[in-house]
Amino acid sequence: MFTRYVAIGDSQSEGLNDGDDDAGYRGWADRLAGRLAAVDPQVRYANLAIRGRLAAQVRMEQLGPALALEPDLASVVAGVNDLLRPKFDPGAVAGELEIAFEALTSSGAHVLTMAFPVLGAGMPGGSAIRARIVALNAEIRAAADRTGVALVDLEAYPVSTDPRLWSWDRLHLNADGHERLAAAAASTLGLPGSDLSWQEGLGPVPDVRPWDRVRGDVDWAVRFLGPWLGRRVRGTSSGAGRVAKRPQLTPVR
Repeated sequence: MFTRYVAIGDSQSEGLNDGDDDAGYRGWADRLAGRLAAVDPQVRYANLAIRGRLAAQVRMEQLGPALALEPDLASVVAGVNDLLRPKFDPGAVAGELEIAFEALTSSGAHVLTMAFPVLGAGMPGGSAIRARIVALNAEIRAAADRTGVALVDLEAYPVSTDPRLWSWDRLHLNADGHERLAAAAASTLGLPGSDLSWQEGLGPVPDVRPWDRVRGDVDWAVRFLGPWLGRRVRGTSSGAGRVAKRPQLTPVR
């Protein structure tokens, strides 16, 4: 079983909206590390992921340090920030990920990646976003197949888009969603005690009154869309000036 786990990627692997900036973020990768440590308390874990990073930035900034840590398990998850940019080439994005897949597998690491849920409902340009996700997923699947990388295919399971697993910004998982994704990763890796229960639905989604829906849309626009557009105009990133939250392999607490 694995004893040296390194995560690279963007905000989902950093763990946004599973915690906060004051207390620290947890996220699916931290939760997966906890599951690994439950199997073997000697497991050590590093998380190099930083919010806002594009796939090319993950490859340029995080791959080298990840290789230096000599992991026997690595997760590589990125691409959502790319598909939100005006110029988007799914083949090029997946190509950046494939470089990381090849480098890590060649070093002896078992590599895990994912195809994304088809989100976009309730967002401006939602249909275009959904089409981009589908296109990127197809490229990621092909890259994973070529390199023998383990794939969590979230597009294949309707529960992955259940709004009860997503946070207020509609782009990041909430704590329940991160826990569900950690369970999916554990199942894909075949960890002892894992199963397929993560694929099960949560039942019918409760109806939302029209006024509550409008109020939610306004809140989302003020808290997320406005600041996001502001960063695009200024050419800045939510991850500007940030460093990895867990840059070295350390025991899982």
